[in-house]
Amino acid sequence: MKNKFLLLVVTLGFGLNVAAQEISKNAIGLRIGDNDGFGGEISFQRALGKNNRLELDLGIRSGNNYDGFKLTGLYQWVWQLEGDFNWYAGAGGGIGNYSYELPTPLKDESETFLFAAGNVGIEYNFDIPIQLSLDVRPEIGFGDFRNDLDFDLALGVRYRF
Repeated sequence: MKNKFLLLVVTLGFGLNVAAQEISKNAIGLRIGDNDGFGGEISFQRALGKNNRLELDLGIRSGNNYDGFKLTGLYQWVWQLEGDFNWYAGAGGGIGNYSYELPTPLKDESETFLFAAGNVGIEYNFDIPIQLSLDVRPEIGFGDFRNDLDFDLALGVRYRF
């Protein structure tokens, strides 16, 4: 009986701590990682409640003979670790496109693809309106060019407002 009571007290304490956590209403910045060839992304977060948010990331890539974009949308749950440290997890997906200009006599190639994504990370909110995060985003692609599992590790720097 004592163990059940102790478990109930710990569970309620954790639940109250999570409920007391509030995240910033908006944050915008950069998410810098390998991102399957897209490098950095413009990242925007919008709070949907006290401990959940929507994150939208846009990666644009251009080179001598290729162009591409990748748009990702994630729904995230945020939990307070200690002080200004939070951890988060989420799920979502997105759409992207690659275009290659190949030398003659080859044909140019282009593909639009869809992907599903998960997200797990940790973030720190400074006293000034800056947020640093480190996360991993596993993605599974559905297309001819992107049809495998990728792991995108990235550092995020965002301005909170």
